[in-house]
Amino acid sequence: MSETERCVATCFAVSAEPSPGLLPRLLQPFAKRDLVPDRLAARREGEAMRVEIALDAMPAGMVHLVAGNLAQVVGVTELRVTHQDGAAGVLRAA
Repeated sequence: MSETERCVATCFAVSAEPSPGLLPRLLQPFAKRDLVPDRLAARREGEAMRVEIALDAMPAGMVHLVAGNLAQVVGVTELRVTHQDGAAGVLRAA
């Protein structure tokens, strides 16, 4: 990561089908970029899992890369990404 690269607080909110391997698959895009989430919350709501992964300072250039990887995880049905500047986006998995 470049020292001059801008960092942003980012939260990824995932809705997915529950499965035993879901959480490690969701954390993998962060691990391969040497990013450690500051907060992680997961809960089952009926037939869905809701997972929130937040970083207080994430390189802005990596946000879309991680979001793309998370949207491709098997079982993910929706991904919401919010930034400290108020920008938000929703990706729906196929």
